Amino acid sequence: MFGKRYAASMINRSAENEQDRRRFLRAAGVTGLGVVGAGALGGLTAGPAAAATAHPAAAAEEAAVSDGAVLNFALNLEYLEAEFYLHAVTGRGLADAMTTGTGTRGGVTGGRAVRFETKAARQYAQEIAADEKAHVQFLRSALGSAAVSRPAIDLRSSFTAAAQAAGLVKPGRSFDAFACEENFLLAAFLFEDVGVTAYKGAAPLITNKTYLEAAAGILAVEAYHAATIRSALYQRGDAKATVKLSDARDSLDGAGDDDQGVIDSHGNVNIVPTDTNGIAYSRSPGQVLNIVYLTPKAATSGGFFPQGVNGEVNTSAAND
Repeated sequence: MFGKRYAASMINRSAENEQDRRRFLRAAGVTGLGVVGAGALGGLTAGPAAAATAHPAAAAEEAAVSDGAVLNFALNLEYLEAEFYLHAVTGRGLADAMTTGTGTRGGVTGGRAVRFETKAARQYAQEIAADEKAHVQFLRSALGSAAVSRPAIDLRSSFTAAAQAAGLVKPGRSFDAFACEENFLLAAFLFEDVGVTAYKGAAPLITNKTYLEAAAGILAVEAYHAATIRSALYQRGDAKATVKLSDARDSLDGAGDDDQGVIDSHGNVNIVPTDTNGIAYSRSPGQVLNIVYLTPKAATSGGFFPQGVNGEVNTSAAND
């Protein structure tokens, strides 16, 4: 899970102010609430149950966890997904005006329009691209002046490294995510499940209901996207390739074996990866960064983010 004590060691209170909070309410479509004070929309705190069982020092540390820092972490991931899908369907990424903010602004390496073979895959990509762009717009509006800028993103060598690690291509061979429909869908599979588990994992940290509702809404959309991509790959007969990518993700994010391809160990379809209770699993921010940095080690950059992500949450977990 997205443990509060773990996250508290990584996240400091963000620089949100009353203007930023009001902007978030407008972006979330919550109006007519009057002035919301800092006590209602301030930093995250432990819930009653956690407060009752946590060590006093740990409880104090948890109180410093900020909603804004969590949303900025999500914004980095949305930048990555938006750039990937927009390049695939339009040949270009986000407009410059949508990439500014705090932290170092970076460019995008790689990416081009995909020559889709089927109308269905093209329309899936177009719809998902529009959703991811909207997520970037929403989070930037919600965070206001506290929003981080788009970090440097690598859509070229990162996919090759991931494909080599998964055994989809041999060492020394490249993997172009934009070369064909099959490669595009496999690359999309690499992202989508990570996004779902990241938002699911963030839920226990968010105590303000306005923030939580917004995050839950994005999680639902990401889950729809993931199921669409997983279904498309199963129908194409690419299920075994997804198992290899799933195993590669599992090798990066710790000792657990939660990640799942689109078929199970018996070869049966597995569109929705869940536990025995039918519940989706979670990843901590460190585990998410293990995957996008393509390392099981504690690091602050690598893989899809060669210069790291912007914001307070920027370090992957030490799983080696």
